[in-house]
Amino acid sequence: QVQLVESGGGLVQAGGSLRLSCASSGGTFSSYAVGWFRQAPAKERELVAAISWNGGSTYYAGSVKGRFTISRDNAKNTMSLQMNRLKAGDTAVYYCAAKNTRVLVQTAHYDYWGQGTQVTVSS
Repeated sequence: QVQLVESGGGLVQAGGSLRLSCASSGGTFSSYAVGWFRQAPAKERELVAAISWNGGSTYYAGSVKGRFTISRDNAKNTMSLQMNRLKAGDTAVYYCAAKNTRVLVQTAHYDYWGQGTQVTVSS
């Protein structure tokens, strides 16, 4: 069973940066497509960024393109989300997710989920 654990959330002022990390265990991380989702209060969970198994393909939601960068280190079974120029609208619980496929996954149909980490951006 794959387990995903996020870290790096917190409180930051608008314009600041945070780096989220997700550590994977219990599976073959290098074979999985992974992504970051977020869910703000009273809103649907949305895909923020995704990356294919080898990092060759990436996807970003329009609202974060140019500000967020997704990356992965298959040797360390980790993935990250570098978030720059944060805005109040980025406030949400952020989740990492993995799917047992090598292609880029741009839907919500992931197999494994972390427990989430809170990101709060003060304006």
